[in-house]
Amino acid sequence: MSKERYRRGAHSVTDFKYHFVWKTKYSYSVQKGELALRLRDIIREICSEHRMEIMKGNVRSNHIHILVSAPAHLSPAKIMQYLKGKSSYRLQQEFSQLQKRYWGRHLWARGYFGATVGAVTEAQIKQYIENQSDEAGSFKVWDEPEKVEFDGFQSDLSE
Repeated sequence: MSKERYRRGAHSVTDFKYHFVWKTKYSYSVQKGELALRLRDIIREICSEHRMEIMKGNVRSNHIHILVSAPAHLSPAKIMQYLKGKSSYRLQQEFSQLQKRYWGRHLWARGYFGATVGAVTEAQIKQYIENQSDEAGSFKVWDEPEKVEFDGFQSDLSE
């Protein structure tokens, strides 16, 4: 695990962490013993190949939980495409018993759960943005309708 909290690129500094959960097709409890250990290693390999860092993970008999830190160019959908697609392919190559149960070559159920994780809350970010100011008495652009005066009458431009 990296000692630096932020990932640095040529023109960016980021900290993107995602929590994902996905399950086996039909919720079959097939991820046990040697297969579960190999799946853990495969997930580690896939993450390493794509410069993702596993913060925490848990392989259960019929689903997986993982918390990953990812580079900015990887969308959550692309991360799941890599993790589900490559792990299914590699596992089925190594464990022929999976091909009997999953004859259509689909080890994982279609969907997944994903959420972002951060060091600050949404409320803290909103407060930080709200309190930004270049100088005293500066105006706010968001959440305030612009008022314009026409011949002594005030009008709200949002109407």
